[in-house]
Amino acid sequence: MAADTLHHMNTATRPTASAPYLPQIRLYQNWLRDERGLSFATYNDLWRWSVTELDAFWQSIWDYFDFQSPTPHTAVMANNVMPGAKWFPGAQTNYAQQVFRHVQPAHEAGFLAVISHNEKGLRREMSWPELRRQVAALALHLQAQGLQPGDRVAAYLPNIPEAMVAFLATVSVGGVWSICAPDMGTHAVLDRFKQIEPKVLIAVDGVSYGGRDFDRMGVVQELRDALPSVQHVIVHDNLGTLDLANCDVGASVQMSTITARDDADVQAFEPMWLPFDHPLWIVYSSGTTGLPKPIVHGHGGTVIVALANKILHNDIGCSYQPNSWGERFHWYSSTGWVMWNAQVAGLLNGVTCVIYDGNPGGSKDNPDWGILWRMAAQEKVSFFGAGAAFFANCQKAGVDISRCGDLSAVRALGTTGSPLSPETQSWGTDQFKNIGTDIWWCNISGGTDFAGAFVGGHRELPQEPGVMQCRELGCAVEAWNEAGEPVLGEVGELVCTQPIPSMPLYFWGDQNNARYLSSYFEMYPAGHGRKPGGGDGPASMGGVWRHGDWLRIGNAQGEGEGCVIFGRSDATINRHGLRMGTSELYSAVEALPEVMDSMVVDLEYLGRESYMPLFVVLRPDTALDDALKAKLNNAIKVALSPRFIPNEIFQVAEIPRTLSGKKQELPIKKLMLGQPLEKVVNKDAMANPACLDWYVALAQQHLAKT
Repeated sequence: MAADTLHHMNTATRPTASAPYLPQIRLYQNWLRDERGLSFATYNDLWRWSVTELDAFWQSIWDYFDFQSPTPHTAVMANNVMPGAKWFPGAQTNYAQQVFRHVQPAHEAGFLAVISHNEKGLRREMSWPELRRQVAALALHLQAQGLQPGDRVAAYLPNIPEAMVAFLATVSVGGVWSICAPDMGTHAVLDRFKQIEPKVLIAVDGVSYGGRDFDRMGVVQELRDALPSVQHVIVHDNLGTLDLANCDVGASVQMSTITARDDADVQAFEPMWLPFDHPLWIVYSSGTTGLPKPIVHGHGGTVIVALANKILHNDIGCSYQPNSWGERFHWYSSTGWVMWNAQVAGLLNGVTCVIYDGNPGGSKDNPDWGILWRMAAQEKVSFFGAGAAFFANCQKAGVDISRCGDLSAVRALGTTGSPLSPETQSWGTDQFKNIGTDIWWCNISGGTDFAGAFVGGHRELPQEPGVMQCRELGCAVEAWNEAGEPVLGEVGELVCTQPIPSMPLYFWGDQNNARYLSSYFEMYPAGHGRKPGGGDGPASMGGVWRHGDWLRIGNAQGEGEGCVIFGRSDATINRHGLRMGTSELYSAVEALPEVMDSMVVDLEYLGRESYMPLFVVLRPDTALDDALKAKLNNAIKVALSPRFIPNEIFQVAEIPRTLSGKKQELPIKKLMLGQPLEKVVNKDAMANPACLDWYVALAQQHLAKT
């Protein structure tokens, strides 16, 4: 085994100019051949092995990435059940331990940990030793405030280095991290944080976005008042105007004061070893009913899947390894999206992370979709990722990347959040062709739910615009028809038939896993399709994971590895890459005295631009005029985010409901996507079928325009 082929070796050797680049998945396959005697003729053979021989595959990932534990594990997967699979019992880990492995070799090789930009033009660098020092200082402070393993830390921070420091400090001492973006409405933030009862709140004084500063101290006070569990508040001075002495936020201290510490205890600090399944963070995914789901992921599962995803499929190597020397990784995201977690995960692999805080499209007065491209040119970014909507906006705005500086270092573009249209992908490919680069697109689709990707990229497989190249290793993904049978070449429900280490441990506060089971596991009978390699297993294995997406595997003839996601198969809103439950929007809209009932559908589908109409039933003698439309939009903006303002608002006589009173979101969505009425709804199961005529007419009008 050649030591320099493994990214994880803690040595740095500058590559020779003649060494050819080898894709990371090729290095892994070479290692499987040399160390395990395993060779696979095709990717499908490799993938099938990874989802059939689960223990062998995940042990190979552990060994390949030289996973560290002071105690041995007694099994790879103790029990193949969903939910509740127990991975690597006996092992100990810590996310921050994995990050700190890179401090010395990366620094000695001359590489930074983080480079940050914001829309005011501020550029900052953070070295690996400085990252470690600040994390240690804040971790010791949290411990001194009484933070114990398992206590929650809630963060209200934008995409800045301080958020990364706060996260690593929290998890290094066993705290459970949870972050919301400051562009979210106060109610939406409280709907999340109230559920988890945090002990510490780390917040920001304000943010800049779209050319404007927004003071957030009033919101911080509201959060503090509404969260009685909070015992300690840390505030970061982001706008440079913080005056803690004269503000009302009680029990607060400035973050920069804490992270300035540098003494013997800071230098000696080590993250604590924790059980493999110790809670790492709580992220939120909204469904169609109730409060956002507080999803708990574990340290070990998150780290091992992040390394497999990021390196083998996204082809992001370690900055100080010869094969990927100088790697720089950027994925534009707000802290309210799981792609922020994915960006931070670059540190797990010793990669320099390049981050941006602000509006990637400039301001209303001065729109500019070249900002991130110029940053990428300046910083020699090698992997450039963003939501699919970003690339579509660049195309619409007529961005010419050849005028954005030297982008020759960019060798890969990543997209997720919503399907990327073939037209936009072809546009991006042509843009890079014009500067002499044969660009590789790494289109991925996964979820906040399991902090990973089900389908994604592969450096050595063919590319086709709008198509993801393959199902990812270790992800037993299938498309099932209405009979619950796996199909190729047809659109079906995306299911995952085997456990993955990063699947949730549980939902916070979820009695008997009731919400967890109903969210993902109740659509199909327990045991159906659960046998590794195919076929049914005993009911004791539990059900398959149903994700809520429409998927086609292979082309129309069922050939090839390519996958196409056709949008959500449920009624969740996927707006500009961010998912939101319809229930959250209803609570905002229906709080207005004029509104008696409401319904929203999101028609984002296969790369088309999101179109989201809102239907409202108003009180008698109330008309939907411009003033009321503005009031409705503002209610959504304040409670959720400007991203969820509808494209159009319609006044309707009735919202279609089932006999049990459920809003018929999905049938109306399917109707507006062009499916016939008789195929989408059973009128006999409806409380008010007569109201459907109006929606049929609207669907016809809409389809005539698209």
